[in-house]
Amino acid sequence: MSTAILITGCSSGIGYHCARSLHQAGYLVVASCRHDDDVARLRDEGLHCVKLDLADSQSIEQGLADTLRITQGRLDVLFNNGAYGQPGALEDLPTDALREQFETNLFGWHSLTKAVIPVMLAQGSGKIVQNSSVLGLVAMKYRGAYNASKFALEGYTDTLRLELANTPIQVSLIEPGPIESQFRANAKRQFEAHIEMTASRHKDSYQNTLDRLGKPSPSNQFTLTPEAVLKPLMQIIKSERPSARYYVTQPTYIFGFLRRVLPVRWLDYLLAKSD
Repeated sequence: MSTAILITGCSSGIGYHCARSLHQAGYLVVASCRHDDDVARLRDEGLHCVKLDLADSQSIEQGLADTLRITQGRLDVLFNNGAYGQPGALEDLPTDALREQFETNLFGWHSLTKAVIPVMLAQGSGKIVQNSSVLGLVAMKYRGAYNASKFALEGYTDTLRLELANTPIQVSLIEPGPIESQFRANAKRQFEAHIEMTASRHKDSYQNTLDRLGKPSPSNQFTLTPEAVLKPLMQIIKSERPSARYYVTQPTYIFGFLRRVLPVRWLDYLLAKSD
């Protein structure tokens, strides 16, 4: 049987591109989406697709069960990818919005990973791949909820790797910077849903944030296509001993280096310049 791969967050962007490309390469890919119309669309395109909402524990359980029916009980690779960004200064962020961010970006990943580990242990092999972010390495203003979820994911994944070190399960992180996707459009909706900007002392900066998120194309010159994430994912799938971390995009390399060599005060000075 072909290598069986489950990918979360496949309605667009990285998950969609990786699911299609790996399917075309002959892997047994199961894509997952949280909305029924996206599931139907991907199935119409010839992909195996299941409904899986990372903010809903019953949906996670059912989505994995549906996946294992497709793969005949086997799962060689789990690519945890489904996530979103909640913009806004922490002082303006409702606690419920922070909970929602963690529910999708961390707690849902934990529930799915926890359910997958026994499957991989029983079959004697498996790879868990976590799609993190440069914002799991350094923090930026007005991205506190997302920063926190990705910093937590980094610690979670490092711990998981240590705890699974004496098992046949391998754990890797992919850490992209800006990638072409619907991330900005989704973040704009989350900002408008949860942040009251008119009374905030950050109002002017928020307008810059909305202008940036509302642009039809990325303004960051370092933005790459989802192909940039597919490459390390393929390396992990094919490797007998994948690395713990894979940097993607120039900003990740730059900030990963600066975090190691600069005093905190200097790094803060650089990071504070960005809205």
